Amino acid sequence: MTDLDVVRREAEALIRTHLDASWTFAFDNAKRRAGACDYTRQRITVSRYLAARYDDETNRQTLLHEVAHALAGPRAGHGAAWKRTARMLGYTGGTTHHGETATELAPWVGVCPSGHIAYRHRRATRPTSCARCSASFDDRFLFVWTRREISPATRRAAMTPREAVGAPF
Repeated sequence: MTDLDVVRREAEALIRTHLDASWTFAFDNAKRRAGACDYTRQRITVSRYLAARYDDETNRQTLLHEVAHALAGPRAGHGAAWKRTARMLGYTGGTTHHGETATELAPWVGVCPSGHIAYRHRRATRPTSCARCSASFDDRFLFVWTRREISPATRRAAMTPREAVGAPF
């Protein structure tokens, strides 16, 4: 629901305001996490797929989360120093992303015997059972995984804000 140019401008403004000129911004291809702070490259990234479906404030909060990481340093994690820094910047969220993910880009689709569906972006390396059916591993609730092809058109559509193409959110 956000124009990616708006996200880029917001990111660059936050970096100019809070970090030094060595820090940069880029979009990445993440399907499950909203943003990342790369201390080695001094780069903050945001998922192009998720940013396109989030509103402006959600994207701003993601950026604030990652700027707080950059300011607090690599050893801060999501501890007290990071939390203080994040709050000082105006961040109001939690420590992890719990929003929508790009499930339409997950090539692996699993179905349990009860019909629950799970999505994976990487092939399962061992048997996986349904967490909704059993809190611990239970081979009665094993997922059957099927690979689906993700077309270039599907990838392009995932980067397009849904309101721009008239699809329901």
